[in-house]
Amino acid sequence: LRMYDSENTVCSNEKNENQTEEVKEIINKKIGEQKYELIDKKNLKTFLAELSIQKEFCFDTESTGLDPFSSKLLGISFCWKVGTAYYLPIDLIEVNAKKIKAIFADESIKKIGHNLKYDMEVLNQFCSSSSQGEVPEGRRGLPTARQTTPNPSLERRGTAGLYFDTMIASYILNPGVRQHGLDTLAFVEFGYQMQPIEALIGKGKDQVSLAEIPLEKVSWYSCEDADFTFRLYDKFKKELADSGMAGLFHDLEMPLTTVLADIETNGVKINDKALKKLSVEFDGRIKIIEKKVWKMAGEEFNLASPKQLKEILFEKMKISSVGIGKTKTGLSTAAAELEKMKGEHEIIDLLIEFRELSKLKSTYLDALPLLINKKDGRVHTSFNQTVTATGRLSSSEPNLQNIPIRTETGGQIRKAFIAEKGFQIMKADYSQIELRIVASLADDQQMLKIFNDGGDIHTMTAALIHGIPASEVTKEIRRTAKEVNFGVLYGMGAWGLSSRTGISNAEAQEFIFKYFSAFSGVKKWLEETIVMARDKGYVETLLGRRRYLPEINSSMGQVRSSAERMAVNHPIQGSAADMIKLAMIEINNGLPKVSPESRMILQVHDELVFELPETEIKKVAKFINDTMCSVMKLRAPIEVEVSVGDNWGETEKIKL
Repeated sequence: LRMYDSENTVCSNEKNENQTEEVKEIINKKIGEQKYELIDKKNLKTFLAELSIQKEFCFDTESTGLDPFSSKLLGISFCWKVGTAYYLPIDLIEVNAKKIKAIFADESIKKIGHNLKYDMEVLNQFCSSSSQGEVPEGRRGLPTARQTTPNPSLERRGTAGLYFDTMIASYILNPGVRQHGLDTLAFVEFGYQMQPIEALIGKGKDQVSLAEIPLEKVSWYSCEDADFTFRLYDKFKKELADSGMAGLFHDLEMPLTTVLADIETNGVKINDKALKKLSVEFDGRIKIIEKKVWKMAGEEFNLASPKQLKEILFEKMKISSVGIGKTKTGLSTAAAELEKMKGEHEIIDLLIEFRELSKLKSTYLDALPLLINKKDGRVHTSFNQTVTATGRLSSSEPNLQNIPIRTETGGQIRKAFIAEKGFQIMKADYSQIELRIVASLADDQQMLKIFNDGGDIHTMTAALIHGIPASEVTKEIRRTAKEVNFGVLYGMGAWGLSSRTGISNAEAQEFIFKYFSAFSGVKKWLEETIVMARDKGYVETLLGRRRYLPEINSSMGQVRSSAERMAVNHPIQGSAADMIKLAMIEINNGLPKVSPESRMILQVHDELVFELPETEIKKVAKFINDTMCSVMKLRAPIEVEVSVGDNWGETEKIKL
């Protein structure tokens, strides 16, 4: 047994080498003794006996990398008492795998951690790799307390009883803050500076794997993580109870952690050959656009260079810069600014297309094939619970939520997301859910009537505003009404509507006036929501998810207006986010009973994507539709469009 504390010269000198004397003084004053133990064979029996009787404990995994599906477990640290933590290295875990797995699979033992989803995935991979028997890769793992059917997700699950994630707790309590990392929270909450990972493994080209670091140093690093996660748990559980958001945390966000781990583990199959072919096509289109732009500009230049582009557009071609934003280096050529210039010169449309094609090529066509996991031939994205202030999930490495939905290029990329042989891709999309939520929150009788009658909200809005029968509404008129339906709710004024639809400012202003006359309940709700936000300092979703808006009482008009838009946005988008999260939890729990081989593989905005046996389409579609429509009750009816096909980009609607 090796014991290290905050005064140990081996660890604390490296830990504090970049700290000032003032920071050291804060640490010593607030933290006290830290007893971190590296378990060896002599004390293993005593440690396991202590661990086995704990009703709750905090743990942190250490692995060889950041990708849980390709990294190997190196060790686990444990803490159930502030200031005391233990590190169990991989060799002792493997020798006692049965006992360790039984503890982690026990639903009755509460597990605490920081970013538990990652720890769960690492442990699940360990369980799979160390299981006995000839089972296909990606389908192995020990039975857990949750497993009742042969669902692939459940077969892989090696952990249960995930109780408290301090990263998610921090996010719930402070949704407007972007930093919820353990190091940041330890400093903010306790004035303590933790050992950065770079101090162990280095940076850049000199960076090494944690597996190459002396065990004693890894032990200290991991124990510190477990210790301070446990300290945060002790603090945050009280704050959640006091805030009234403990229910949101325990009933929604924590169960979702397990669901997301399952989805990420499932992954999605990619047709890399199709992507490579498409990349070549995009490259050809990009080169054609370059030549056209060069001809218009009268010279060759780098279209991806903001500096060169600015010189061409504003200095050489003298394109109007009225209303164009500026950066530190002058006029901006960002995507939003190029959109403002549409119609000024045909070169603008070409530049916009060039940027879209270039971005999609580098982000998806070239990058996705490189991200295919060698073990199972699938891509495993990461879903983030603690990024957006509204509660919506985000996706990274790769970001699959930014593939354009309604463009031809986006559709071509989605076609490369395919199903295994004998399976199909099914997607289920909430229909106009944000407008249905608005109608329900505002109790707007006119809007509710349209939804309850099964009418098309955009067509009927156009008909009401123009005073014409729905049959006389043209596509152009409907498009304008659609822009208003979505835009006005989030603070879009006459100028915004004019720029997006091409109508004059005066026409846009009159359109908005008539809109609020038709939907007076919505107007009243918008006004009352802003007043309530000013009074309380925050707004809430239907499930009580808060967003604090101290800026709403700012004396600066621009700052205040931005906060007012957020005040209206949060109850709508946040409630939609909460709804689909509830649906994901219910579907993940119930789908194994309906179709054991079906699996949820993606979540994108208001859409869920599944991979299922082609023989079980009807019953799975009905189950998904019924579940998504029933998880939350609104005044407006909830509708879901379910479609199926060989790939994500080509699906046909199913009649239920």
